[in-house]
Amino acid sequence: MIKAVIFDLDNTLIDFLKMKRLSCSAAIDAMIGAGLSVKHDEAIKMLFELYDKYGLEEKTIFQKFLKKVAGKIDYKILANGVVAYRRVRTGFLEPYPNVDYVLLKLKSKGIKLAIVTDAPKLKAWIRLASIKLTNYFDVVVAFEDTERLKPSKLPFKAALKKLKLNPEECLMVGDWPERDIKGAKSLGMKTCFARYGNPKVKKSYADYEITDIRMLLGIIE
Repeated sequence: MIKAVIFDLDNTLIDFLKMKRLSCSAAIDAMIGAGLSVKHDEAIKMLFELYDKYGLEEKTIFQKFLKKVAGKIDYKILANGVVAYRRVRTGFLEPYPNVDYVLLKLKSKGIKLAIVTDAPKLKAWIRLASIKLTNYFDVVVAFEDTERLKPSKLPFKAALKKLKLNPEECLMVGDWPERDIKGAKSLGMKTCFARYGNPKVKKSYADYEITDIRMLLGIIE
């Protein structure tokens, strides 16, 4: 019997990549407007190559980007990019359709809810607060709790300890087979692949797959 559902955060509850693309596009436009000499499409490609190298949570990504493009950091250009990025990020951040409905239904059934994310703790809570979901979750495990990234067992073990449940009593829902699904399976959890968050994946190796978060309710039943 499933007693808890553990969610990944980005691209499972929040359409993080869409927000990232829109925010970065606005940042590039603002930096070009402030004097950066580069074509928009070329700049986007270079920026996301840096994200691939350093990670989507890299705090100094625009500094690295400017050094790569211009060989130095122009703080006028940097400031314009950061402000534009933050403005779009704040305005766009929202949950996937029906997330709040499903979370409320699960809570009403007595199901405990948790999050295991690779994001830093403050960023994770800010995202949850921005989409008004903070009160739904009994447990949130972020990077600082174990200083290990999924698929390490440690973040999942930390969630199980806080939930006071065994692995077989929990269902892990995530969009990344190599991290969310693999890590949860290694402990014996049931797993569910959020295909709506990562539709390009060919095979998830999860116990269940969903194309709409409402399908979770049927799995729990």
